[in-house]
Amino acid sequence: MDASHFVWQGFVGYLWCFAKIWFGSPTGRKRFTVLGALNAITHELICVCTEGSVGAWKVVDLLWKLRKRFLKTGIPITIILDNASYQRCYLVQYTALLMGIELLFLPSYSPNLNLIERFWKLVKKSVLATKEYATFSDFTTAIESFVARAHIDHKDELESLLTLRFQELPEVTKIAA
Repeated sequence: MDASHFVWQGFVGYLWCFAKIWFGSPTGRKRFTVLGALNAITHELICVCTEGSVGAWKVVDLLWKLRKRFLKTGIPITIILDNASYQRCYLVQYTALLMGIELLFLPSYSPNLNLIERFWKLVKKSVLATKEYATFSDFTTAIESFVARAHIDHKDELESLLTLRFQELPEVTKIAA
């Protein structure tokens, strides 16, 4: 589980030319935030979207959404998440406990262990890179559409990107000095 904050602006790629090229870009700092939980097996993203900031209540909304989705399956839910304060707070931990959801917090400064970070990188590359959206509505629709169908439309790319194989380091033995 993690949130990604997408800022509505022009995303320029690499360009070299003899003449200056200007393109319009939205002013201000309007952003669209997606709080998502990525299924490590099916690569489906279940999310809560907002134009505001993400807090504990948004995390609780996502927990309810997950519980409702997997209630009938009887499969235990374990969520791997970082140490954001709104995810470690008492409200989120207590709600997860009541729902029977296990929260597994990653060590500090280890985003490379969270698969959803790789998913966000794919979203930014596919939806935002070298693209310009005329309206904020077009911008949010493009992100929501990609997120909803990524596990179907980009299945092969996600298979290689979201692999569960991590490098294991050998035990280190202490050498007496």
